[in-house]
Amino acid sequence: MTVTTSGVLPDDVYDVVVVGAGVVGAAIARELTRYDARIAFVDAADDVGDGTSKANTGILHTGFDAVPGSLESRLVREGQRRLAAYAEESGIPVEPLGALLVAWDEEQLAVLPRLMEKAERNDCHDTRIIGPEEVYRREPALGPGALGALTVPGESVICPWTTTLAYATQAVRGGADLHLNCRVEGVSSGSPHELTTGRGRLRTHVLINAAGLYADDLDRQLGHTDFTVTPRRGQLMVFDKFARDLVRHILLPVPTALGKGVLVAPTVYGNVLLGPTAEDLTDRTATHSSAGGLDFLRAKGRRIVPALLDEEVTAVYAGLRAATEEDDYRIRCHPGQRYVTVGGIRSTGLTASMAIAAHVVELLTDAGEELGEPRALEPVTMPHLGETSPRPYERPGLIAADPEYGRLVCHCERVSRGEIRDALTATVPARSLEGLRRRTRARGGRCQGFHCGAAVRALLTADRPVGPSPSAHVMSDGGGPPLRPEAGP
Repeated sequence: MTVTTSGVLPDDVYDVVVVGAGVVGAAIARELTRYDARIAFVDAADDVGDGTSKANTGILHTGFDAVPGSLESRLVREGQRRLAAYAEESGIPVEPLGALLVAWDEEQLAVLPRLMEKAERNDCHDTRIIGPEEVYRREPALGPGALGALTVPGESVICPWTTTLAYATQAVRGGADLHLNCRVEGVSSGSPHELTTGRGRLRTHVLINAAGLYADDLDRQLGHTDFTVTPRRGQLMVFDKFARDLVRHILLPVPTALGKGVLVAPTVYGNVLLGPTAEDLTDRTATHSSAGGLDFLRAKGRRIVPALLDEEVTAVYAGLRAATEEDDYRIRCHPGQRYVTVGGIRSTGLTASMAIAAHVVELLTDAGEELGEPRALEPVTMPHLGETSPRPYERPGLIAADPEYGRLVCHCERVSRGEIRDALTATVPARSLEGLRRRTRARGGRCQGFHCGAAVRALLTADRPVGPSPSAHVMSDGGGPPLRPEAGP
């Protein structure tokens, strides 16, 4: 149960290796540690959740608009129930705001009854259609011209960063090895499988492919052509906390073939999101924003909540979703190879993650893998990054026991030295400024690190952690890729 970021990989054979440490890969690794097996999960990045998962919109979906009868529909419904319970148990921030799917013209209004019927078929029975009077009573700042809306009371917002980190933390504490900075460059199928990585050879009896944008590449190396990933870029804008009172619900558009469309939604951190775009690309690394994309978002935002465009934009960011030619998840088990591919997981993957993990274990069991009886995992308690619970600087008892929690470093987001210390010495520690931001919100406020950046960097690069801290299960020679500024919710 180690976390490695450099050095030689273990020479012995793992029972299962999961390629990918995003929210889905980490969830699968966590689920597998419930069994008596030697598990590893690997990622090319220097942190968990550093790819598609970090740029999620943070919506905990009900699955009301999924394709009825699809695998995605079933796993989103089941995953929503599992993750809501897990979040409450683990301290992951969730706000049950409900959603309004707003119709802006007669054509969209005519679609609402069909969407309500689809919701019923997806076991979501509490939706209803409301008229413009109720729409504006619920959302006074909504732009003019809304003709009605479909209410979806079960939709929530959640912290995607803490979710991925909770899974990974529990997996490592449960006995899994996490190998970061470990890009899989090739794989040869056999008994065992042999993976060639940037850090050497890795061998495993069972291989699970949760490689996200690169899942089809790995699939082809193992002789399969089930799907092709098309990177779909989603650009988003993050508005300052002063905009939060403008929006009371998650405001959804009528969905299109390219996705759920541009939404306006609060975040658990107190901001407001506008986005995403849906741009099909060929470059799997194109996570930059564009002037055209941001202009498109401004135009959409001006229609949905005009006053939002008068507020400060604190950040913009973009993520790539792993779209495929089929409107469903592409999860396949190949028993003869002892191989499972988990592909085509789009924006709903956060919601469905725990159910996807359980489904993968079920596929392995059905294929004859003898995993044994599952055991309960030790619960984890994550730092609560949301605005609905007191932060450490607001807890006198905590500060009395450890004054480091009362010494603020990032004043925009009210992040203390104690929180940064804990993030640097955790089971899965932060290794970069962005890793610290996802664990603490440091540098995530309206100044984007202008005032606190030097102090945060000094704490990150100090030879020793700040103050007392628990021991971390880390093996590392240091290093990692160069730090690069990014923005996020």
